[in-house]
Amino acid sequence: MRPAGLPPLTSPEDLHAIERVPLGDRDLALTTYDLLVRAAQRWPDAPCSLWIPDPAAIEQHVTVTYGALLDRVHAIAHALHALGTGREDAVTLMAPNCGDLLAATLAAEAIGIAAPVNAALDVRHVAHLIRLTGSRVLLTAGPELDAPLWTRLLDSAAGLGIGTLVALPPDGQDRATAPELEGRPGLRTVRLDDLVDSGPPSPAQLPAAPPAPDDLAAFFHTGGTTGAPKVAAHTHRNQAVMAWSLAVAGGSGTGQSIVAGLPLFHVNALLVTALAPMVTGARSIWPGPRGYRDPDLYASFWKLVERYRPRAMSAVPTVYAFLAAVPVDADISSLEAPVVGAAPLPDGVRRAFAQATGVQLLEGYGLTEGTCAASATLPGDVRTGSVGLRLPYQTVTAAEIDEAGGRIRPLPAGETGELVIGGPTVFAGYLRRDGDRRRVCSDGVVVDGLLRTGDLGCVVDDRVHLRGRQKDVIIRGGHNIDPAVIEDALLSHPAVTAAAAVGRPDRSSGEVPVAFVSLATAQVTVAELLAWAGERISEPAARPKLITVVDAIPLTDIGKPFKPALRETAAARHFRDELAEGGIGAVEVGVAHENGRLTVRLTGPGAVGEAAAVLRAYDVDVRTGGDDVRTGGDDIRIEGADTRTARQEVQR
Repeated sequence: MRPAGLPPLTSPEDLHAIERVPLGDRDLALTTYDLLVRAAQRWPDAPCSLWIPDPAAIEQHVTVTYGALLDRVHAIAHALHALGTGREDAVTLMAPNCGDLLAATLAAEAIGIAAPVNAALDVRHVAHLIRLTGSRVLLTAGPELDAPLWTRLLDSAAGLGIGTLVALPPDGQDRATAPELEGRPGLRTVRLDDLVDSGPPSPAQLPAAPPAPDDLAAFFHTGGTTGAPKVAAHTHRNQAVMAWSLAVAGGSGTGQSIVAGLPLFHVNALLVTALAPMVTGARSIWPGPRGYRDPDLYASFWKLVERYRPRAMSAVPTVYAFLAAVPVDADISSLEAPVVGAAPLPDGVRRAFAQATGVQLLEGYGLTEGTCAASATLPGDVRTGSVGLRLPYQTVTAAEIDEAGGRIRPLPAGETGELVIGGPTVFAGYLRRDGDRRRVCSDGVVVDGLLRTGDLGCVVDDRVHLRGRQKDVIIRGGHNIDPAVIEDALLSHPAVTAAAAVGRPDRSSGEVPVAFVSLATAQVTVAELLAWAGERISEPAARPKLITVVDAIPLTDIGKPFKPALRETAAARHFRDELAEGGIGAVEVGVAHENGRLTVRLTGPGAVGEAAAVLRAYDVDVRTGGDDVRTGGDDIRIEGADTRTARQEVQR
């Protein structure tokens, strides 16, 4: 059923028909606050979101209507205003998913600027983000929702420069049972409910003028696993237009549902599963504070689908890989639009999910700097090799970039180049700080209004085809190798459950491809896997030089393969072998990516100088002395660590 009031979008012809009406002539909400106000006026008593506190008890949930959400946003906005938050002030939000986290995010956007943060980040990266944004208020999980997180922030708040720490409750908590909060000298700790109670009763509007379309709405950080995270600035127009576009591209209609299991510090969670449903009056189902990161969810997931009858869900490929291995023990006929994005979708996962469920995955493409999505696969329009139709009012083009002159030359349809995106959802820029001055600038990532994505691909008939990530491309003797070619070949083996290919340093070729796999059975050998890949990869240069079996591919907090850890592990192992062959075995080798360069640190009692001379034949930075080696991101110790340890560190 097509949502009322939205133009049809089933083909490129529909896309062109939509764009014949100028965006400015459409009656759209252009701020996230106005989007919520309109939804609350149209469907005040309709469920906006269902919050399931415990995924092991899926029958129990807390329902929030559109009217109730607007009331809560008004109340929290007044509380934030009383703390000194104004239009230019950022509010840091760092907690597992819960109803008040969503309401607080929208309230922060309505009165100031929301700054969601991944709770798994190292404290020093949180400090970096807070310094950039200038936030002095931090909303986080109270001790009942996430005790370790609360304690960690309580102990580090002084170093973070935070003056007020606000505790969010778990969904369904009885306020009367909440104990008194622990405090620290010079730090105010307060429960959100108590903060709200100190404001005006049942405020019906914001305490200040509503935001304008071009006001900043949010600061979303990107990265944080290979260096200091960047902070992308979104305007209200960015987010509101994106929400409308996503709804047009297949959003669920009034009364329909979408499963929302990604963390709210990620743009997909906020845009796809929170804001887009507001355009049509749909509802979001939030399965537990940890969402898809909670292993307990998978045992009950199909029962959850049967119970709540969602039409859609949005997740990353690893989630669908896990679900494909869970027997379908329920009626899941309502599920028509399982949307996948944030990382390339392996063909093996696509096939396995379709075989297990009878439902095709709908792949999309986008990035934080584009506010979320640039293309989406429409139901019934799955095309092999395509990540969908570009979204309305966006341009997506493959281009050749003149790095010296900073010019962009569009390529003909079908030719591969760097994808560039234009339109109203291109972000305002990255956040920078010059002393006490905060500024937003594009730093060359936006050229002539076009966003450089760093992704390789082509566009044919308005459909986008990916050809790999520039920084993930393996360059062997000047020849570009798409790691997906290797990964897809390995994933086609029935024993392989996950695969990741990376480049390993090589003296003569610069890089050679190697792969890491996890297996469902120990019966297959590495030699058999090498032969399997060799038979299925037509290009000899792309055949992996080495395959390493690991317990699990390291993942980021939202389930993307964490390839820097694999590159570092592969490089460190190779360098150790290289030195051992030369009779240098006592030196310890640590590898990390620093400022885009592979860096080797040599320590130990052995012949450090001799080892450095050997390794300088590679295109790496070699350093000697010091203690251990850590990445610039999440303090992943590479020396003496396997990829399983790296994965645990990333997800802590």
